[in-house]
Amino acid sequence: MNTKTSLLGLSLAELKDVAKRLGMPAFTGGQMAKWLYGQHVKSIDEMTNISKANREKLAGHYTIGCAAPIDEQRSKDGTVKYLFPVTTTAVGENREAPVKFVETVYIPDKDRATLCVSCQVGCKMNCLFCQTGKQGFEGNLSVADILNQVYSLPEVDKLTNIVFMGQGEPMDNLDNVLRATEILTADYGWAWSPKRITVSSVGVKNKLRRFLEESDCHVAISMHSPLPEQRAELMPAQRGMGIEEVVELLKNYDFSHQRRLSFEYIVFGGVNDSNAHAREIVRLLKGLDCRINLIRFHQIPGVALHGAEEKRMEELRDYLTAHGVFTTIRASRGEDIFAACGLLSTSKKIEELRSKTS
Repeated sequence: MNTKTSLLGLSLAELKDVAKRLGMPAFTGGQMAKWLYGQHVKSIDEMTNISKANREKLAGHYTIGCAAPIDEQRSKDGTVKYLFPVTTTAVGENREAPVKFVETVYIPDKDRATLCVSCQVGCKMNCLFCQTGKQGFEGNLSVADILNQVYSLPEVDKLTNIVFMGQGEPMDNLDNVLRATEILTADYGWAWSPKRITVSSVGVKNKLRRFLEESDCHVAISMHSPLPEQRAELMPAQRGMGIEEVVELLKNYDFSHQRRLSFEYIVFGGVNDSNAHAREIVRLLKGLDCRINLIRFHQIPGVALHGAEEKRMEELRDYLTAHGVFTTIRASRGEDIFAACGLLSTSKKIEELRSKTS
């Protein structure tokens, strides 16, 4: 059993502590940070400005903690869905569970390339329309496993943006998401601007406030209905933190400058696409500097919802924009490989991989 600790996911201060504990100079921690987050080395032996003796000492206790994707699917539109192995924290226990998997989606688009990362295996939120929620919750990803989706991405050098919109609810794994975004934006880490990172949430009481206070990354809120009772039917999380409470909290923060706030709104035909819904959205968001992204619904098994017609989505977009809420229709990507919004799931991946190799 491998009991070595991952270096990936450690902050500069933590890397300096590693060096100190092993009897190395403190500056060795800075050298490790440069090799990890600047050079993306795959082995400790590649850290060539650290002495061989110290590299051997380091390798006796630590590993880089990176792992290449073990499967990929390519869409006709250029989207690529990768399958990464992860070691989650077992549900209800303070120990590591057997290796599981998460899906990560790379979306190239002209001069932009966005990576949709996951933060959990499955999800507790159980939204009616989401395949990830149907999988149930299987564990939180470590900081290393969150960052590895970037670190070991074949197209890592092409990335321009990262969105935490893959499997899982980021606020439900907040400590690790905050540590991951810290390393992505820190000078010793990837040194990305927070403007290049968007973190989504259904709205989790207390956790959302903490994220807003401790991070400068963009925020995307899953709305899907402005009507509390209907939203609760679609999204059980509404009962824990209602959409009106979410909006009231957001009004305490400034989104008029560099930090951006958006609301995600999957449009279901005959369910949440009426003029009454549009008017309620305008009322709810009055005075809030934000935008709405209308999203096409992608059918999942056993759910009696269907997408709205394109004309209706355009009418909603035009009405909301005309009434002061800038609205766009998000282009659907990767639907043919089940990489589009709401379709990520790894509940059957082990069986599928076994069948490929048998």
